[in-house]
Amino acid sequence: MRLGFLGCGTIAAAVVHGLAGRGHDITVSERSEATSTTLVSLYPEVSRAPNQQVIDQSDVIFLGLMAEGAGQALQQLRFREGQQVVSFMAGMGLEDLTDLVRPAAAQAVMMPFPGIAQGGSPIMALGDIALLSAIFEPQNRIFPLSDQAELEAYLAAQAVLSPVARLIADAASWLAPQVDDPQAAEAFLRILVSTSLEASSAETLIEALNTPGGYNQRLRLHMEGCGLRSDLESGLSSLHPGR
Repeated sequence: MRLGFLGCGTIAAAVVHGLAGRGHDITVSERSEATSTTLVSLYPEVSRAPNQQVIDQSDVIFLGLMAEGAGQALQQLRFREGQQVVSFMAGMGLEDLTDLVRPAAAQAVMMPFPGIAQGGSPIMALGDIALLSAIFEPQNRIFPLSDQAELEAYLAAQAVLSPVARLIADAASWLAPQVDDPQAAEAFLRILVSTSLEASSAETLIEALNTPGGYNQRLRLHMEGCGLRSDLESGLSSLHPGR
């Protein structure tokens, strides 16, 4: 496919890294000069161009713009009929996007994560799932969403990623002065958590680690007693009150 990227920030760059080497012609916006130059130097199928040229050279266009400034930026550009537009912008729904990219078709909103660069990443998606599956699967997994409200709920829930990373970093910091190799300590914890959760559901893992008096049970009960679950629920509700 001929793929174009308007906006070339961290997430857009991660998507390009994940798609490179899979037979696509990719054009990225030159507005993020350092990032776009790096991508061009790494991959022969990637070129950089001004925004209008990105559109002219592409059949599927990914929007990695900031939602608050996207309207003004897109109104200055000319799309053509038959083009398909996919947005990374959480703050703009498909209906609003449709008005900005006519006569192109606003096909989908997707929320990629940095892990898409290596593959194996979840992708929240609303809209044309077949198009996204053709581009991103089976290297990644698409999670189809039914409407904007469900997308917003998923967006709130995914924010657990940062607190989980904080827990791992803090546990590694606690462990570091007690071991010979602090870097190995963090690597051990990251691999432990990621592989354990990949192998089973969270509830199954909790039950498997629920040995009476065991380290895992004792720490979990201690943290729950300090408000772990109630604080998490109130934090998520502050991000998204629900339907």
